[in-house]
Amino acid sequence: MKAHLTRRYIFSASHRLHCDELSEEQNREVYGKCNNPYGHGHNYALEVTVSGQVDAKTGMICNLAELDETVQRELLERFDHVNLNSCAEFTTLVPTTENLSEAIFQILKQNFKAAHLEKVRLEETAMNSFEYAGGAELRT
Repeated sequence: MKAHLTRRYIFSASHRLHCDELSEEQNREVYGKCNNPYGHGHNYALEVTVSGQVDAKTGMICNLAELDETVQRELLERFDHVNLNSCAEFTTLVPTTENLSEAIFQILKQNFKAAHLEKVRLEETAMNSFEYAGGAELRT
């Protein structure tokens, strides 16, 4: 039997939406208040969905402790309470939540092999959430 598991994690991070290829005026037009030179922060809610066959002995898709450890080590320690603009993943990418969702998916795909990674969903605000389920590699 195949099943899906979604696990939720919370982290806080700041960012400034700014593209060096655009003028200051264009950046203000495109990103509005999110282009504030001092940045702004979010309390993100991350949902990680994995799937797999339910193990006959354990009754589980994967070990939750192993998933939690991977998310803690690879994602939360990397992104929690940091300015995303300073992260290696965003040296050439604007740290939008769309790009952050893709980065998180790629990091988990490389580091969690105990179950199939289906998608990540990242809630930025009560009004904005983004899902990424693979397909394209990070743009540079």
